[in-house]
Amino acid sequence: MLSLKDIRRGLIVAGWFVFLTFPLLVIKVNPVENTIVWRWANMLYVAAGSFIAFLSIRFAKTRKRTIQERRKLQPEQEQLPWSRHLYRKEIYLPLLAVGSVFFLVFPYVFSTYQINIMTSALMYVVLGLGLNIVVGVAGLLDLGYVAFYAVGAYSYALLNMHFDLGFWAVLPIGGILGAFFGILLGIPVLRLRGDYLAIVTLGFGEIIRLILENWNDFSQGPSGISNIDRPPLPGIDLSLEGSIIYMYYLTILMVLFTIFVVNRLQDSRIGRAWFALREDEIACQAMGIDKMKTKLTAFAWALSGQAW
Repeated sequence: MLSLKDIRRGLIVAGWFVFLTFPLLVIKVNPVENTIVWRWANMLYVAAGSFIAFLSIRFAKTRKRTIQERRKLQPEQEQLPWSRHLYRKEIYLPLLAVGSVFFLVFPYVFSTYQINIMTSALMYVVLGLGLNIVVGVAGLLDLGYVAFYAVGAYSYALLNMHFDLGFWAVLPIGGILGAFFGILLGIPVLRLRGDYLAIVTLGFGEIIRLILENWNDFSQGPSGISNIDRPPLPGIDLSLEGSIIYMYYLTILMVLFTIFVVNRLQDSRIGRAWFALREDEIACQAMGIDKMKTKLTAFAWALSGQAW
């Protein structure tokens, strides 16, 4: 089902992935001994992984077209409730299985450094999902979104440093503070639209950054706050490597939880209101939807998830 053209494109995609990740995954600088370690095996892993992933996606799309053509030839299957579920299983279950296996075995195949990179990447996936609520679903162009990431991060760092509060105790506090600052910013700002909203939120993000970089007594300045406790596993004393692996799996669970919550929100009544607000604010208000309340809800949900 895969043509020679697909294989050729897969090789090109693999080459680009190797080119983009070469400085990060292949070159390792040892500042102590002033040497450079060339990890050529990682280049092969990236090339093989991206090539297989591309071919898997192409195979799924080709399979999708085949099933759609088959269903057009047999229109009576459209009335069967199990046909759509069977179609989804044939397309998505193999990709889901391969992806699950990859993420589960990742910490046992790659180094600690690469596990930390993947953990950071998964955190940015969570941020992207939250940003999609504000910009993609509600249609509010927020360019200061990352400021609320700082609200959650510094909430944990400061409470852990001054009051010795653990990660799990501060986790809901960070979400509440993110929602509070989102509403506090949203009340005066959300009367604006389009570019004006983007400029104001961008200014707010810059204000937060400058405050945290220059208020040394509060945030330790540009050096940041060090020696923050890692998220603990109740009842188990983890080593440094075990703590990094635990943080990796914990981040995966948070990504899955965020995907579930975002999907449920989009399919809910408030989600439909966000979509209506994005398409036409005047028509949305004419249908009896409180425009200001809907915007504040989008800000509060997204920014609390950002800080969380």
